[in-house]
Parts: sequence; structure tokens; C-alpha cells
Amino acid sequence: LPDTAQAEAALAAAGFVVSMELFPSAVTDNADVVLPVAAAPEKAGSYLDWEGRVRPFDATLHGTGALTDARVLSGLADAMGRRLGLSGVDDARRELVALGGAGRTREVRGLDVAPAGSPRLGADDVVLASWRQLIDDGTLQRDEPAMAGTARPPVARLGKETALRLDVADGDPVTVSGPAGSITLPVQVTEMPDRVVWVPMRSPGSHVRTDLGVGPGGVVRVSAGGPA
Repeated sequence: LPDTAQAEAALAAAGFVVSMELFPSAVTDNADVVLPVAAAPEKAGSYLDWEGRVRPFDATLHGTGALTDARVLSGLADAMGRRLGLSGVDDARRELVALGGAGRTREVRGLDVAPAGSPRLGADDVVLASWRQLIDDGTLQRDEPAMAGTARPPVARLGKETALRLDVADGDPVTVSGPAGSITLPVQVTEMPDRVVWVPMRSPGSHVRTDLGVGPGGVVRVSAGGPA
């Protein structure tokens, strides 16, 4: 989530928390009830691609007996006297279309918003760039040490000018600091713009939103060496 601290505070302050999970998570510690739900291959649904287009998919495994998120939510609502009428994925899709939500396929046009201005950078400030690696600390990769062993080593990528200004070379440690904390990783000098640092979004030793409290495009500080 964009602000993990706020999300955790909201969970802790809630009067009663029902969690629908496949694995233990940060939500589990605050949950009064944990209900297992169907994994992705056991249910149908849809994703939005990067253009905002709806991409539906069908279940791959049938007859497992696992309940989907929609079925669980519908059952809870029935028990509370509030019928949702979402017995299956088709009902949920129709409801989304009626509400004008993600279930509606729409024509994708060009951006209709003005781009944000360039951030103001102090002497030690840089812009954070990040994305998730294909193999990282993802939940569905738990208990797979052989697969984890094939992951790319986490590094902090800097352009030549930024690395020269910090007097660091490949393999030297640098610390990236944000509002919530810091991340220390070895440097890999890369062809990229000056005053930009890239770190993996959620790899061992680099959980960007939790550790730094800021996301890609945010302003952070970078310094040579480990944390002060």
C-alpha cells in the first residue's frame, strides 16, 4: 500500500477485523477471524492492464471446494441481514458494470491530466525509481528456497555522475533514506540520469514503501556507506 503505517494503524484501530488470506501476513496479526479463500487458479476474475483495459480470466482448477472472495463476502453479508446477491463472478461483473467500475471495458485515450512538475531537490536529494523484480519477496514465492536462489541480488543503481559525486564504485555500500527509515545496498553504476537512485521495490533488504515511507517518484537522500 502507498502508506503502510497508516494501513497498519487503521487495522489496529478497527473494532473487528475479518481477513481473507492464503498465507499469514501483516493483516493476520490484527485479525479477529481469518478465512481461507480460493487461490488464483481456483477462481475466475479480471485484471486491469497498464492501459486500464479489462482482461478477464476463467478458473483453471475446478471442483476444489475452495470459496472465492466474492462468495465469502456474500455469505458474511447474508449472515448480517444484508443480501449482496453476488453468488458468482458473473454477478460481480454485472454489478461492477452497473456501478461504472472496473468491470466495464472502455476506450483508452491519451492522458488528460497535466504532468506533475519536477521535484525540488536539495544538495543531498535524489529522485527514487523502483519496480518489482520478477523473483523477489512476493507472498506466492514463500517456502521456495530453490526459486529464491535464482533471484537477482538487490543493488542500488546510480548514474555515473551521482556515483562520482558520492565517491562510490561498484560494490560499495550506499544508504537511501526516506521519511520512515533507510535501505543500505551495494552500488551498481548504471547508464541512467543524474540525481536518480533505483532500488528494487520488494526484495530482501529493500521493502521500499515500508522501509522508506515513500514510493517511486518521491524525493529521498542517498549517502555513501551504511546507516549512520
